[in-house]
Amino acid sequence: MFYNKKNNNNFLINTCALLIHTAKIDENYSVKEEEIIKKTLLELGDTKENISNTIAKAKVIEDDSNQILDFTREIKNLPEIDKIKIIETLWSIIYSDNMADIYETNLMRRLAGLLYIDSKTMGEIKDKIMKENL
Repeated sequence: MFYNKKNNNNFLINTCALLIHTAKIDENYSVKEEEIIKKTLLELGDTKENISNTIAKAKVIEDDSNQILDFTREIKNLPEIDKIKIIETLWSIIYSDNMADIYETNLMRRLAGLLYIDSKTMGEIKDKIMKENL
């Protein structure tokens, strides 16, 4: 459960769009990745009844956007504990197929800067999630 649970629909949709963007960046959006996204939306405060709606809206936003800044605007203002949980989710999506390609690692480097996560913390999170998925 997230420390600062947000019930703001825009927040949920933008966060979901970032998760979808991460899942699609390797051109292989899998069922496993979508399950991780659904679980995260529930943890963020979305309801089971609304998840499909949130994902549908997020897919449209993700398809129409050409930059990740739109998705990270609200996330960067979260408490550190919540940002770290979202970063863990992003790495879980990336390692759901047991590998990270150059596009995925480049995305995470960019997100570290946008979300004000230092490289040491980012590396520790990556290592933790990678070990959990191997």
